[in-house]
Amino acid sequence: METTPAHDSVAVRRRNLGSVLRHVAEHGPCARTEIAVATGLSHASVTTLVADLTARGLLREDGVLNSGGRGRPRRLLRMVPRRAVTVAVQISAEQLRVAVADLAGAIVWQDAVPHHSAAGVPATMADAVATAVRRAEAAAPPGAELVRVAVAMAGPVADDDAQTVLVAPDFGWLRPVRLRALIAARLPGRTCPIDVINDANAAALAEYHAQPRRSRGVVYIAAGTGIGGGVVLDGRIHTGSHGIAGEPGHMPVAIDGPPCACGAHGCLVGYAGPEALLTAAGLGDLLRRNGLGPAADQLTQALDRGDERARTAADLAGRALGTAILSITALLDIDEVILGGTLAQWFPWLEPSIRHQLAGRQALVPDIEPAVTRARLGTDATLLGVIEFARRAALADPATVPRNAQALNRSALPAS
Repeated sequence: METTPAHDSVAVRRRNLGSVLRHVAEHGPCARTEIAVATGLSHASVTTLVADLTARGLLREDGVLNSGGRGRPRRLLRMVPRRAVTVAVQISAEQLRVAVADLAGAIVWQDAVPHHSAAGVPATMADAVATAVRRAEAAAPPGAELVRVAVAMAGPVADDDAQTVLVAPDFGWLRPVRLRALIAARLPGRTCPIDVINDANAAALAEYHAQPRRSRGVVYIAAGTGIGGGVVLDGRIHTGSHGIAGEPGHMPVAIDGPPCACGAHGCLVGYAGPEALLTAAGLGDLLRRNGLGPAADQLTQALDRGDERARTAADLAGRALGTAILSITALLDIDEVILGGTLAQWFPWLEPSIRHQLAGRQALVPDIEPAVTRARLGTDATLLGVIEFARRAALADPATVPRNAQALNRSALPAS
């Protein structure tokens, strides 16, 4: 569709509204002059945009700052976070975790329910997600506008308008699924945007923001049923051309390694994936019999008491991870690699071998080698990441919140 000057003007205004709201959300309370300097907008434009956001109930004046000079006191602006909410849904093998969060990212309601989805039938999953969204919307604070729904699940998601789930073997989805469209069709009358993102990408975003030092570029590598991950650059998920960037499990780390289900040889998952590591440690039967959790705990105990077979398996996995990190660093020049899932559980025994692999290059160029750290958020990482993704998307497009008399009245409410 050809864009018109009027269409461009509307798009620019929406972006500018988002710029102002994001600045107040991150730096408020602040004055209009501070917003103008930070965003590069003229003071007159900021005044107009602030009036618009106030009419939507998203900003309110919060006191006066007197600089002590001759100029007029500056009126400070603060965001009203509960004027709008987002719904985040995390799809796992057996259940849905769902949360309602305000524009500050604070969770105001959450629940976990089994989805009973039939393997290979995406429509049943869409039914379960739509039901969860309706329940979450009903639990939102009175007067809050639902402005975004974000859903995370295993499997690469195409970075296109359809946000197609390309494949999800854990759910029996062996062909592309337009999950967003399926969910939207079950939520008639709701105009807020719906996003579908990869669960490891969501976890990567959450871990990026949870780290004590802020890095420009982070790669997240997590082991669960296999090895997944994500790339976060300057606070944004990077998905690549086809939605599969940040999937390190199928990065070859050995030219003559064992064949992998992906068609390559010597992939990282064949050395550091839970099944490979547990099998090498002599715990493969326990994994197949009792599942990942008990087997992972048993390996932790074996490593802790110095079991030779367990230590050998962890050493091989650590060397494979170190090799992958060397390749990732050379390609992306990132600041930090974060290990999550069972890799975080086994981190104390993996780290020495990882460091050994990195040592040669680090001795030559010590200032550019990434920090290798342990994930901090555990099993909450994905849900927190979906919440953060939805929050940032909502802040970027505040025009989804209507302007009306009720919004004007709510703008006088105290921020929570």
